[in-house]
Amino acid sequence: MSRTTLRASNPDWTDPDCPVARTLDLVGDRWSLLIVRDAMDGARSFTEFQRRTGIARNILSDRLRKLTAHGLLAQRPTATGRRQEYVLTEAGRDLFPAILTLRQWGERHAFGPDETHSTLVDQQGVPVPEIAPTGADGAVLGADTTHVQKPV
Repeated sequence: MSRTTLRASNPDWTDPDCPVARTLDLVGDRWSLLIVRDAMDGARSFTEFQRRTGIARNILSDRLRKLTAHGLLAQRPTATGRRQEYVLTEAGRDLFPAILTLRQWGERHAFGPDETHSTLVDQQGVPVPEIAPTGADGAVLGADTTHVQKPV
């Protein structure tokens, strides 16, 4: 979905000039991000999303409809052609770094030192390394070394 389409489809953005606010308007509730997380982990059917998340069926229907309408998921026929499945679009896959950052923050701050949790691994079974944003010069960036430049 193009930027023009998104702008036209939602004239009431929380903060129209802020990419963070617009993103949260689209996927800022816990269920939407958990659905995207599970789609990244191979969930495709309504039943599978419902089983993995425990979300109420009416809320799941609403979130799947919203994620599809905003171009994060697409529906396609299953191999048998008898049902539809949900697959991530390019825009949905582009949320991977955000999901990874939330996961890594959770690993650091949402668990006690002795608590076990799931681990994201690559295709060889090696845990995914910590990510950190870097500037053009390679220096690690953070809240103390960046600022928002607003449009004039």
